[in-house]
Parts: sequence; C-alpha cells; structure tokens
Amino acid sequence: MSFFEQPARTAEEHDASKPLAIPPEEVALMDEAEWYARAYRRNAPQFTRRAVLLGSALGFFLAFTNVYIGLKTGWFLGVNLTACVLSYAVWSSLQRFGLAKTRLSILESTSAVSTASSAGYATGFLTITALPAMLLLSISTDAPGGRHIPWSVVAMWIFFVAGLGVVLAIPMKRSMINREKLKFPSGTAAAVTLQGLYSNGAEALKRARVLFAALAFSGLVPLLKDLNIKKVGVDPKSGKALRDTLIPGQSNLFDGLTNVLPESWTHRMLTAGPSKLHTNGAPFQLSDFHIQLDHGVALVFAGILIGLRITGWMVLGGLFLNVFLAPPAMDSMWTNALGATVGAVTKPGSAWKEIGIWTGAPMLVSSGIVAFLAQWRTVVRAIEALLPGRKKTFSPSELEAARRVRDVEVPMRWFAFGMLFAGSGVIVVARVYFEIPIHLGLLAVAMTFLLAVVACRATGETDITPGGPFGKIMQLTYGVLIPQSSTANLQTAAITASASLSSADLLNDLKCGYLLGANPRRQFAAQAAGILTGTVATTLCFFILVPDASVLLGSDLKAPTFPAPGAQQWKAVAEVFKYGLGNLHPMSQSAIKVGLAVGALLSLTELTVPKRYRNWVPSPTGLGLGMVLPFFYPLAMFMGAALGAFATAANKAWAERYVVAIAAGGIAGESIVGVLVQAVNNFVLS
Repeated sequence: MSFFEQPARTAEEHDASKPLAIPPEEVALMDEAEWYARAYRRNAPQFTRRAVLLGSALGFFLAFTNVYIGLKTGWFLGVNLTACVLSYAVWSSLQRFGLAKTRLSILESTSAVSTASSAGYATGFLTITALPAMLLLSISTDAPGGRHIPWSVVAMWIFFVAGLGVVLAIPMKRSMINREKLKFPSGTAAAVTLQGLYSNGAEALKRARVLFAALAFSGLVPLLKDLNIKKVGVDPKSGKALRDTLIPGQSNLFDGLTNVLPESWTHRMLTAGPSKLHTNGAPFQLSDFHIQLDHGVALVFAGILIGLRITGWMVLGGLFLNVFLAPPAMDSMWTNALGATVGAVTKPGSAWKEIGIWTGAPMLVSSGIVAFLAQWRTVVRAIEALLPGRKKTFSPSELEAARRVRDVEVPMRWFAFGMLFAGSGVIVVARVYFEIPIHLGLLAVAMTFLLAVVACRATGETDITPGGPFGKIMQLTYGVLIPQSSTANLQTAAITASASLSSADLLNDLKCGYLLGANPRRQFAAQAAGILTGTVATTLCFFILVPDASVLLGSDLKAPTFPAPGAQQWKAVAEVFKYGLGNLHPMSQSAIKVGLAVGALLSLTELTVPKRYRNWVPSPTGLGLGMVLPFFYPLAMFMGAALGAFATAANKAWAERYVVAIAAGGIAGESIVGVLVQAVNNFVLS
C-alpha cells in the first residue's frame, strides 16, 4: 500500500466511508470469515495525511495532559474516548469555518485516534515514574535540585521503549482480537462512541460544546493559582523580582475545625513529634498535614471518571494516615546506621512520602499481584499460545479467512524488523547511558515480551493493564541480578511497565478499528506515527514541568507542585535494594509488612465475596493511593465523584450524555493551560 491514502473522492469511496450499518456489538461476535465479508471496509480511505496530522496535534496536547495529571496524582489516564470526541469536534469546527472542505470519515477518525492515543498515552509513563525517580535519587549536597538525565537520552529512551511496546503487540492481535474475541472494553467503548458520533451529528456537537465549555472554564484556573504574575518584592541577593500567584494553590479552610471537633480527635495529631511545634513556633494545624481545600479543578473532574468507591477509600486512607499513623511515626525515634536520630516522619507535611509510601505502596503492589495471580488461567493460555509446536485444528472457514486477510493483517516481518530496531535501541541505550550489561538488557527485553503478553490479555479481559506490578517484578529481579544499582533497578522496570502499557494501548485501538471495519496495518502505521509526536511532547513537557527536584519535594512552607506518587514509589523500592531493609526505620519496615498483608487480604476479599457485596469491600487501590498523596488531592477527587453521582441521580439520561464530556474537557483545560503557565513561570517570569 502507498504510505498515505487520499480522502474519499469517488462515489464508491464516499459510500465505503460511511459508518457500518452493523452495530459494533454485532461485529464483535463475527468470526474472521464473516468479518472480512461483511465488516471490513477495503475501499474506504483511512490512513490519510489529514487524519495523522489531526491525531498528532491532538496527541501532542493530550500527552501534556497525561504527564501533568500523572505527576500530580500517579494516575495515567487513557485518552481514547477523549480523542474520539475531540477529533470529531475539531474537524467539524474546521468545516464550519471553511478551513476543511470535506468531512473526516469514521475510519479516518480511527487513524486520528490511534495516532493521538499513541502520542498521549503510550509514551508518557516513564515521565511520571522512572525518570523523576532518577532525578530524586540524584539529589546531593552539590546538587540539591538533583541532576537531570540529558534531554536527548530521555527522548531516545521514551522513543525506543514505546516502540518496543507497539511492536510486541503485533503477534498478539489476531489471536486475542480476531479469534478469541477478547473484549478490550476501552477499545469497544471507543468504537461505540465513534459509531454514535457519526450516526448522530447534532448530538455529537452538543457534547462537543459542553466539552469545550468545561475546557475553557478549567483553563482559567491555572492563570489564577499557578501563574506567578503578582510582584511581591525584590530578592536582596539577586535583585530579581519576587513573584506570587493571584490566589494560593490551597486554602486552610479546615483549620477552624480544631475548635469544633472533639479534642480527642485532634490533640494527638497536633501535638505529635519531639518539638510538639511547627517550625514557626506555633502549634500544628490541620493544614500542616495537608488537610486543605485544593483550588484546582482538574482533579475534581478526574474524580467524576474514577467514581465514589475508589475516591471515597482514598479519602479514608488519607485520614487514617494523618490521624492514626503520622502522630506515632513522628514520635518514633530511631538511630540509623549513619548515627542520626530520626523519626519515621520528620514533619506532618512529609507523612505521605515518609510513612505513607511504605504503607500505601506495598498495599498497591500486593493487591495488584494477587489480582494478577488470580488470573492464572489467563497466564497459562498466554504462555501456551506462544509454545512452539502447539497444534490447533482450523476449520475450513478459518483457513479461508486466513487466505483472505493475509494482505490485511500486520505481517510478522514487521514484527521482526520492529523488534530488531526497537529492541536493539533499548539495549544500546540501557548499556551506554544506564550501564546495564548487554546480556541483562537482552533478558529485560525477553521478560518484557512475556509479561506484555500477559498484560495485554489481562487488558483484553478486564481493561486493567498491570504495568505497575510487572514493574515491581522487574525491580525485584534486577535487585538480585544487579544489587546496589538503583539505575538498573529503575530502568529495567521502566522497560516492562511502559512497554506493557504501549502494547495494551495498540490492542485497544486495533479492537476499536476491528469493530468499525478498519485496516489493522494502517492503524499500526498511525500508532507508530504517534510515537514520534508523543516523544517530542512528553520530553518537552517533562523538562518544562520538572526543572529540578524541588517541584517534586516542596518545602517546609509549600507543598510540592507535583508530588509524583508513582516516582516516589519507584524510588522507595530502588532505595531498599540499594541500601537494604536494615537501613530503613523499623516502623517503616513494619509498615511494609502490614501494607503487603492488608493489600493481599483486601484483594482476596474482593475476588471471593459475591458480586452484590463487592462495592462494600474496602478498595486496596483507594486506600493505598490515599496514603501516598497529600490529602487535598484525594479530597478534590472525592468531591468530583460526589458531583458526578449527584448528577446521575438527578437526571440519568442527561448525565449519560454529557458527564464524560464535561470531565474530559475539565481535565484537558487545566492540564494544557497548566503546562503553558509553568513554561511562562520557568522561562519568562523567573
């Protein structure tokens, strides 16, 4: 096929470009022969320049959105549905203003969405985990802000790891989508969304208007709380202007509760620690524990999508940390191997990253691993499918389908060349820049292939990609193979976690295209194009948002701009393997054991209780995340989830039409403008 196709011009091409008359739910039940005969749109243009350019532009900004949100919360949000709505809305607007002559077809939209989701999702995971963790580990007396890896190395690492993940998905597609018909819920939802958008244009435009209204509203927030536009004085040493924002990032709204709540609830909290006092000589307040109201709205909108159960347990996890865990941790003094006497928590504002991380992170890891092991049948099927000599009897219809689609599916020679290119790139960068021996780099790629297969199958069955737990498996493995090497520990885990996410992202897109009759080769090409755009966007965004480690750590007077809980978890695990558990505060060691046990127990409970009672089981994900975030983040998400639940209860039909669009626009607005504001702060107003 030619590299780019031309948009529909002939009557036959226009007719072929219309949405299928068959609903995606029916296409999902077809075997390969029936799909090729009834669903495949062989004459419909798909991989056009305008589709890839639109997807690249959307993906560029969606990548900024995900890095921003990921550094804030540790969540990395799929962008398929947002890209579906935005691609339709943006092109319709271009048509309305006379900037586009013809409509973007539904299959061109699949290419645009594939490009956008690759750029916005498949390339950014490293920038919220391994890369900021490396920066935190590089802090020293000579470099209090840490030392960044050169931007060129960051870009190469992101590009090759994302490329490896996309290539690894090639041999899985036909087995998991065509034959086994795994659901891939996000991909199915994207197909249904696109089919609905193109089948009902008026309704789609209403959703688009709502989305852009929410985007415009939330885009104003960073101008008020993040832009350092107000001059407040002059630095006597440098002579530079000292600037502040128009409003603070958080307000101490809850400090007054100390006069209302029973003293037994707050006295222990506010008088903990050897000094019993804040650094300014005043007693502690609830705000010192980050029990504050956040003035941002992106997390509120994110909470709408996450839901009440997880966000509610996040709030309870944060309260448990601050009320019951932080005070005794501040009092628990211990002399470490360096002769310093320290508490498990040095000050209230650090509880989330000093004791919360050792309780919440193990809870997340153990619950994720238990959930993964519970899918042992999935693991067995994934491994059996790869064993050489595994025999299978194919029906005549399957053989006919194989002959008819051999020119449609992504050929295995693309997989071979892709593995040679991306795999070699990963191994070389790992050896040259991260000092990982070549044979251990080869082992990391091999393990990534096996774990990515299982991760993609889990995604197809449950819509959950267990990249995080698989990253921890790699950290454990390389903690044994290369002890005392934090770099190797982090970056080999980064290969597996990021590549698994990239593979699952491609298969979700291929599932969407399959249900709409798209050509998988052209979708693969669109996804590959998105990697280049995403690499540029995520590298640029990371260095804009994180000029040094201070924005990840904060100070005594200011909470961190980006707490990066994902990076904090990865750093903590890497440090354990570098210095050993014996150099960790005894209370933190106990917290690890308790967190592992509680996470495993809750995960087992979720798996075994009857479905009707499952929502009442404490969420290990919610509890764990609530402990590894400053409290105002879970609170903001819970507020959003409550608003979403209220809207659904008040008018379910309205909520089903507009709530997702409102949430997507709200997240995108603050995130995109927030990135631009940080760029202005760092390069114009500094």
